[in-house]
Amino acid sequence: MKELIYNWTHPIDKISISELLTNCIDKSDCNSIYKLINPLEKIDFKNCNYIAIEGNIGAGKTTLATKIAEDFNAKTVLERFADNPFLPKFYKDQNRYAFPLEMSFLADRYQQISDDLAQFDLFKDFIVADYHIFKSLIFAKVTLSDDEVRLYKTLFDIIYKEMPKPDLYIYLYQNTERLLQNIKRRGRSYEQEIPATYLEKINNGYLDYIKTQKDLNVLIIDVSEMDFLKNQEDYICILNEIQKKLN
Repeated sequence: MKELIYNWTHPIDKISISELLTNCIDKSDCNSIYKLINPLEKIDFKNCNYIAIEGNIGAGKTTLATKIAEDFNAKTVLERFADNPFLPKFYKDQNRYAFPLEMSFLADRYQQISDDLAQFDLFKDFIVADYHIFKSLIFAKVTLSDDEVRLYKTLFDIIYKEMPKPDLYIYLYQNTERLLQNIKRRGRSYEQEIPATYLEKINNGYLDYIKTQKDLNVLIIDVSEMDFLKNQEDYICILNEIQKKLN
């Protein structure tokens, strides 16, 4: 206790831990009878260079990516949605702003992933991203007209050929009700009117994409009943699933 919280004082006697130790008359030896094992020590990412975490809006992609990066010394690649000027406009008028929104996201994702994966970081062990470039086409198929999708896909295919594939593609599945709760809780004003049908279309788009991927190492985790931010057991459960898939 002295090493962990050196400035703590007794709530009644108002004296420090150092003083308590000095005044303590019990001089018996303390023997260790059991060693607690940190469950994070069992998780090994040494054979992994690049992990992409995907999921619907409000699924917890950024939260999980950030926690893994902090606990296992990884470099994060986080989507820069907050800087996109078309996003608030899109939620107000989807027909008008869908195409410029998807094009701007595609360009930004391509530049970000290309730059971050090309810049080797000596002080980080691997890279974890809270998105994969293919999400651009998934969202485009939901938001764009047929003619726009054909044009968009032509441009996307050129870019996609140059993108490195992640060693592991994680899809965090959450049911629509839970997604809406998460969206409401985080309080982004432009997201509050997102309809359930839109989220369901996005989810179906992801699942259709995953079904067609033969060369992609995919892990689907249902987190609808989990809270890996506040519940360490849920977080460890997810890490164990990742470990199994990497091995």
